[in-house]
Amino acid sequence: MSQRTMSLLQDCIPLFSLLQDENRQKILMLLFDYGEMTVNQITEYLPLSRPAVSHHLKLLLTEQLVTVKKVQKERYYALHIELALARLKALVQSIEQDQHNR
Repeated sequence: MSQRTMSLLQDCIPLFSLLQDENRQKILMLLFDYGEMTVNQITEYLPLSRPAVSHHLKLLLTEQLVTVKKVQKERYYALHIELALARLKALVQSIEQDQHNR
């Protein structure tokens, strides 16, 4: 495996770790289906407390899988997977190139 592929894989490991959690997967699915949502709206669909949902959203924000905008007192979260998709595509392309060069 090339150094480039190894580097891309290392960059993706936090994303893979983050996506292992079923609750975070469900939150991402909700945002995909409904668009912008508040913590309260998300808790209506999941058996999680508001602090737990907020914690998961904070982790998703760190990997830039969601965005947040504040409107008055509410924070609206939305799916933002473009950067993650670009990283994953780069990894797959690098693996394919490594396979081709064998």
